Amino acid sequence: MTAANNGASTPEDDDPFGYLYEDGQAAGATPPGQGRGYGYPGPAPQPGVPRTSYNQVRTVGERRQYAQPPQPFPQQQGYGQQPTAAYAAPETYPGGAQTRQGPVVPAQGRGRGPNTRGLLIGAIAVVAVVVIGIGAALMTSGDDKNEAGGSGASSGPTAADSVKPSEEPTEKPEEPVELPKQDAATLKLGGPASAANTVPGAKGTNGGYVMFNGEGGSASWSVEVPEAGPYTMYITYSVPGKDAKTTLTINSGQPREINMANFAHAEEGNWEKGWTNTYSYVNLEKGKNDLKISCEPGNQCEAYLDQVWLEAGQKQG
Repeated sequence: MTAANNGASTPEDDDPFGYLYEDGQAAGATPPGQGRGYGYPGPAPQPGVPRTSYNQVRTVGERRQYAQPPQPFPQQQGYGQQPTAAYAAPETYPGGAQTRQGPVVPAQGRGRGPNTRGLLIGAIAVVAVVVIGIGAALMTSGDDKNEAGGSGASSGPTAADSVKPSEEPTEKPEEPVELPKQDAATLKLGGPASAANTVPGAKGTNGGYVMFNGEGGSASWSVEVPEAGPYTMYITYSVPGKDAKTTLTINSGQPREINMANFAHAEEGNWEKGWTNTYSYVNLEKGKNDLKISCEPGNQCEAYLDQVWLEAGQKQG
């Protein structure tokens, strides 16, 4: 069996796609030519005659016109002619909607783009948490090392530790003990010495003073001091316009002379103008000390004794 003679058959058996052409016939298509088939252009089939081809031979350049339904757009022009624009804007048609294009404005608002500020704040917060965690880890590691006896700073109060102040009172330096003045008239008198108050100007109680009255006359007293060491002994007295000398004895020590000069520059014989004072450095023992001023052989004892007192240390008069 050849392609030219395939035997008698029905169009459905000859062309499996023949049913597709029925839609063309239903639409009213009329192919040009000699007959009408199943919507396919060409001669009508004859009983017992096989179809030689599904195509119709035509001259080159020939175009067949088929009936087409009316279309809203203009048809294409023939071969060889310049095509015309097939597109028309909607507003060119009758009743078409008028459109107006404006500048495109970028959308703004929530949900229209990445929140860069929020991302930046989140990143900073993460970094801060990491730094705090590292610092806490280092501090904890240092504390563990010190507790385990590892190398590190020695234990003890630091600037950050609170130190409880001591409740014990701070010892204050001892103030020097003020030794009392002794009125000569109240001292223990020895020998020819005697008390009097006839010459004005004495500082003792009721203006009293002591007269030595020659060799062997004396005035003695006792005093207690808190510490052993140097002291200064002050004496107030009067001389009748001329110098005098007496003797000082401390405990059982070696006696020494005391100079009772006419520092007031009084005229000779003027006892009232002759009141003055002098001082002498002495060394005392801790506790009780016995002192005595006396008129010994070789002394010039023409003097009146007014007051005596001590001060700690060596001081000027």
